[in-house]
Order: sequence, then C-alpha cells, then structure tokens
Amino acid sequence: MEIPGDIRQWRKAQRKELLARRWAASPAQRRKWNTVITRLLVEQFPVLQGMLVGSYQPFNCEFDPRAAMRVLRKCGTRAAFPVVVQKSQPLQFREWRPGAPMTTDVVGLPVPDGTEAVRPEALLIPPVGFDSRGYRLGYGGGYFDRTLAASTIQPLKIGVAFEMSRIPTIHPQSHDAPMDFIVTEAGVHYVAEAGLELVTAPSRVFELACEIIWRRDCAGREHDARGHEKTSGSIRTVAGEYSSPPCYAHEFDSYYWD
Repeated sequence: MEIPGDIRQWRKAQRKELLARRWAASPAQRRKWNTVITRLLVEQFPVLQGMLVGSYQPFNCEFDPRAAMRVLRKCGTRAAFPVVVQKSQPLQFREWRPGAPMTTDVVGLPVPDGTEAVRPEALLIPPVGFDSRGYRLGYGGGYFDRTLAASTIQPLKIGVAFEMSRIPTIHPQSHDAPMDFIVTEAGVHYVAEAGLELVTAPSRVFELACEIIWRRDCAGREHDARGHEKTSGSIRTVAGEYSSPPCYAHEFDSYYWD
C-alpha cells in the first residue's frame, strides 16, 4: 500500500474518523464489548497475576480496563498509572493502590499523587486504531512510543481496543513499536511475524506470553552482564503450570476500583 505523502496529516484524519466511530457506538454496545474484553483479559492472561501492570484511566469512549484490573488485583496483580510529567517526554508510571491520593497530570488526567515511580512489567495500551501487523495509532502525542523506546527491557505490550478501530495499516514509521497482543471483542490476537494471529486456546496465549517475557528477561540479563547500567523492576521469568484465575463474572459489569 502506498505511503501517504504527508503521514502526519493522514494520521490526523484517521484519528478523527476512528474517534467518531467510537463515539457513534451506543453506550450499551460499548458496555457489551467492554464485558467481553474484560473476560478475555482475566481468563486468557493469568500471566498478569502477580505482575506490575501499567493500566490507564479511560476517556474518549475507549475500552475501560478498571473491571479487569479489579479482578486481577484480587489475584495479586499490582497496578500503575501513566503520568505525563513533561510534554514530549517518556511517561512515568506511579503505583496505584486502594485509597491512594489522586491528582491530575499536565494534560489533566487523574493520576496517583505521591506514590512511588515504578517500571511496569506489562502494559495495557489503548490505541485509537490498530492494523493487521499489530501497530497502534495513538492520539499523536508520542508518549507511549517514547516510553517504549526508553525501556531497556520491553514490557509485555497488550493493546486493548474495539474491532471498529481496526484498519489495514497505520503506515508504521521507524519510531512505531508493534504490540505483543491485540485484544478486542473478537478475541485475543498474537502479533506474529506475518501479522495478527487469532489465538483461541488460553493455554496457547499463556505459552506465547511466557515466551515473550522469558526472551526479554534473558536479553536484560545479558545486557547487565556486559557491564551496562543494571535496570530495576525487570520482567520476571514465569514458572508453573497454566492456571485460570477465579472468574468473578458477577463483577464484570462494575467499572470501578474497589
């Protein structure tokens, strides 16, 4: 597919169209999609149990991760929110816990106030759009791109979106980083070399996620062994049999932190 002459203007137009699609969907329809995606995250990503997961506060009718995080927290997951400390700089993540004081960052989004800065082992990332190769179209600020580029060890990257956000290509540039998985109401998609691959078996999702984590953890160990700066909060290796967490299905319709 031919790359547009002015990629910035093309992406701006795509964002406008994709956001209009999301706003045009009825609240009831979005709620239905939220419930399906929440169940997929909880049931097919037990690997997130016990990990430090970067989440976010939803806006612009995007997928709401709060119900999924509420269940995962009961299985030992720790949560962190992204903070825009300064425009055009990487994000900082601060740990969130029940009762943590909140404030707003420089772009007006609610964030934890005064909690420690952490390095998430996995990220739930909401794209405005995503393509057949797992690349995401963001809001245009470049915050996640800068954050990932600055990470010595890449976190497990899980894009969460509605199927209406799928487009053939975002025309990825050198600074764009593909996701590891894309989760929509249609299922869990692994980002393989050939493009998005629908994975229906939870055990296979677990296996792929563990392989990604193990490979990046090994790369981080090699990096440290060469005498470079040692990173803190590196991704842990995952051991043990696949197991599905308790399904708190009755809580999936509640989009509030406990």
